[in-house]
Formats: sequence, structure tokens, C-alpha cells
Amino acid sequence: MAPDVLGVVECEGRSALLQFSDHLLPAVKSVPFAQAMLIDGNDGRGIDVGLLSRRGYEIGWMKSHVDDRTTNGERVFSRDCPEYGIWTPSGATVWVLVNHFKSKGYGSQDSSDRKRWLQAEAVRLIVERLKLEGAELIAVIGDLNDTPASATLAPLFGEAGMRDISEHPAYVSDGRAGTYQRGNDREKIDYILLSPKLYDRVTGGGIWRKGVWGPNKTPAWDVYPEMTSSYHAASDHACLWADIDV
Repeated sequence: MAPDVLGVVECEGRSALLQFSDHLLPAVKSVPFAQAMLIDGNDGRGIDVGLLSRRGYEIGWMKSHVDDRTTNGERVFSRDCPEYGIWTPSGATVWVLVNHFKSKGYGSQDSSDRKRWLQAEAVRLIVERLKLEGAELIAVIGDLNDTPASATLAPLFGEAGMRDISEHPAYVSDGRAGTYQRGNDREKIDYILLSPKLYDRVTGGGIWRKGVWGPNKTPAWDVYPEMTSSYHAASDHACLWADIDV
């Protein structure tokens, strides 16, 4: 896909990003990224969120939110919600907030829903603060672990006014709304959410599934020829992409 900026979810650490960029990419005749950044988060399993960027797209400013807490002292983010200010060749700064919200797989539904709502609300407040500081080009990306109409994500979709890349006229759908496993509507949990001014600069978008096998015996879409079984899958999440004129 050769992105200029790549958000990564569930990475073991910055050293893993460097190994991927500096060793794996050249092995498949691709260009390494110029910068790799990952801040250790709050998940004891070491599944963190990070960012890779090409030359010319410099990670200029960074701010971590690993220690953000609720009024009762609870850490808000399951991993982190790092703010990355990307300095683009045009001189514009694009703010990228990489996320991995609380999953539905552990704990009760009520506690999981509450945690995701807290995280969405915290991200909304970060977005509002950035706007007050003069930022106009903001992206919230990653695995938010819930569907667009869920109450848990309402702070982002409603109050923050962020726009989903999949709603843009330039987005090319493959007929499946979901980003996870089979790609059905209930499995739309990964997002590129854009502020209105960044959304207006979109020139294309879509979803890339060639590294995903899915839960069936045979995949329901084209995969890389080297993948001959589910064991070879790169992930069970497809990759969202957006072309944006910045």
C-alpha cells in the first residue's frame, strides 16, 4: 500500500516496528519508513499502538495519555491515545491520534461498554482541546472495538463531529462494511475518523483485505498468493486507507 503515514495497532514495541521497517520491507523490495514511534502503554501483554512515517512526513510533536485518569483514579486508556503532530511537505500539521479501545472479550458487557465510552469521551476532549489550540487537520484512527451506531462511540461520532472515511464519496467499498474477520456490518470496528477540514481534503479511500484470511476454510476475497492457509494471515483485521491532499 506504500502509505506515507501508517498507524499500527497491537505492536509489541518500537523494536518490532524497526524490524518490520528496516528488515522485512527491503526483503520484499519496499522502502523502509524514515521514522518509527511507539510509547509503551497500559496493557501488560505489550500490545501497543504506534506510528510509522515516510521521509518528508516528520513526527514533529508527541504527547502521551497513558497516565490520564478518571476522577476516581482509574486509568482511562487500555493502551494509550498518543497525539502525533505530523509535519507534512506542504508545511501543514496533521494531528493523528492512534487508539485501541477496550475490547468486548474480557469482563462484563456493562463494564466494557462503560470503559469504551470513557475512552471515546476522553478522545473527544483531546480533539476539542486541539481545536481550541488552532488545529484543524485531525485524524482519530485505530481499533475502537464497537460499531458506528453504538452508544459507546457517540462522543466521537456525535459531539466531536468526526467523519468516517467510509462515508466519503471518494471511498471505494468492496461491498463489505466490516473491518474484522468476515467483514460483516457487526464487525466494523476499525476506523479512520477525520475532522471536517481534513475530510474535505480526501481524494480516495478503501479497505485492503489481501492479508486477512477470515474464519472460513477458504477466504471470501482475494489474498496474497503466498497465503495458503489461515496460519499465514497477517491479521484478522483489514487495513483501512485514505488518500488525503495535505
